[in-house]
Amino acid sequence: MSDRNDIKNDVPAGPINYRTQVYFIRHGIAAERGTYLKDEQRPLTDKGIHKTAKIAQRLSTLDLQFDLLFTSPLVRAVQTAEILCQANLATDYQIFPSLKPGGNLQDWLDWLNTWQTSTSQTVALVGHEPTLSQWSQQLVHGSTHHHWVLKKAGIIGLSIPQAKQAIGQSELFWLAPPRLIL
Repeated sequence: MSDRNDIKNDVPAGPINYRTQVYFIRHGIAAERGTYLKDEQRPLTDKGIHKTAKIAQRLSTLDLQFDLLFTSPLVRAVQTAEILCQANLATDYQIFPSLKPGGNLQDWLDWLNTWQTSTSQTVALVGHEPTLSQWSQQLVHGSTHHHWVLKKAGIIGLSIPQAKQAIGQSELFWLAPPRLIL
């Protein structure tokens, strides 16, 4: 995780205009640590596939649609992204290396700054703990001193202003473990 001092932020001079909704989605239940030679290779278990598919179907019934879906390159996250696409929540996904464990929030904010437009957009990021909850805390509180936990296949939803103003200025609208989604 990057130290807060590494994150660029311009504090707004007036009311905040939330431009982007971002859904941070943790990968589904995966094989136990140590069962694969490399942690990056751990896939979703059958239970993880089934539960993630049920959550994806539930999100679909809520008419949720992602304009863009990014995922960590780790197998379990890619499988989760594929399940979200199969449920028609997004048409496709893209690998975003900074979503790997310990990824850099500033890399994503730099990308977001070039992508944001004046219209409302919805983005989903599939990744890992504690990275996703730490990024979310930085965006909402400006720090990671709060203790948020994102369960497997859980979701955090944030409304984010311009990327340059996102740190400490974003707004939480959803923090749900899978049991509350189903």
